[in-house]
Amino acid sequence: MLAPYACRPEQSRGRRHPEPPAPTRNAFQRDRDRIVHSTAFRRLVYKTQVFLNHEGDLFRTRLTHSLEVAQLARSIARTLGLHEDLVEAIALAHDLGHTPFGHAGQDALHECMREHGGFEHNLQSLRVVDRLEERYPDFDGLNLTFETREGILKHCSLENARKLGDVGQRFIERTQPSLEAQLCNLADEIAYSTHDIDDGVRSGLLTLEQLDEVPLFARYHRKVLVAHPQLAGRRVLFEALRLMLSDLVYDVIGATRQALEAHRPQGVDEVRRLPPLVRFSDAMREELVVLKRFLFRELYRHPQVVDSTSRGKQVVRELFAAYVERPGEMPADYQAAADRHRAVADYIAGMTDRFAIREHERLTGQRLF
Repeated sequence: MLAPYACRPEQSRGRRHPEPPAPTRNAFQRDRDRIVHSTAFRRLVYKTQVFLNHEGDLFRTRLTHSLEVAQLARSIARTLGLHEDLVEAIALAHDLGHTPFGHAGQDALHECMREHGGFEHNLQSLRVVDRLEERYPDFDGLNLTFETREGILKHCSLENARKLGDVGQRFIERTQPSLEAQLCNLADEIAYSTHDIDDGVRSGLLTLEQLDEVPLFARYHRKVLVAHPQLAGRRVLFEALRLMLSDLVYDVIGATRQALEAHRPQGVDEVRRLPPLVRFSDAMREELVVLKRFLFRELYRHPQVVDSTSRGKQVVRELFAAYVERPGEMPADYQAAADRHRAVADYIAGMTDRFAIREHERLTGQRLF
């Protein structure tokens, strides 16, 4: 049961390369399936979320993060009457362009590419599905629908937007993407705001005592201790995070329903001309800001995390320099590219953590991990 403001596959703006419709799947299902079967999607299993892949088997990776985002987005979409297949496709594809070593790898690669157009993982995700996947005889990329591609492109500079054609137009016109795309942005935020706490405690870098400094978490921690005074160990954390996750989801549903009721959009085009409608309440947004500041200070900038990510940055920088100087070390299709620096960036961005580490050791003789 789709709401009037939901995207509909039969009304899609289409694909860059026209294709006949699939007999048993709508266009957004087809996008989702193509993403799941892509090489870039499989690589996410060995790409860093916060902790490097070799640091433990139970920490989140880009793949498990993407699956959590997809689950949250579909759950909320169903309640709001949005198209579940579209939100799932966007959620599963949103990190396809991420480098090894997480945001540290992206920062290092951007620095290397500063004089050559820069690097941004969000744009790279779109580049993966538009150009870099090589699975079909008649076109490069996955040939996804406009709506999925639009959702993948979360943010973009005006300079880049002008190069992207239809999918970049909203950044020039200052309009909004579909509600499905807006929802995936918030589902991403909910997922990492909760699972980074879990991974931080599992790693030993965060404690429940530290987390009680954060009002949002402390509220649910107290509820658990009152309701289950005999509970101990990780179950206390799991229950607190479960309650927190649930309230974040219901807050988005409630705040979004209020916005929809206030504006009453009757179609996707009308949604695009309105302010963002998928949102947190003001009170929840303020509490999330405090949580993010805490995680940045206590987890993402923890000396142990910084030490690992600093070595990851070194791997990326030295791989970049090595491949630019010796392109023959890359596969033949990257060697043949007209823009060597962009080809090197594409090759490195597609690496998993452990492949990048092995390549770095092979090319430099250094063992950093």
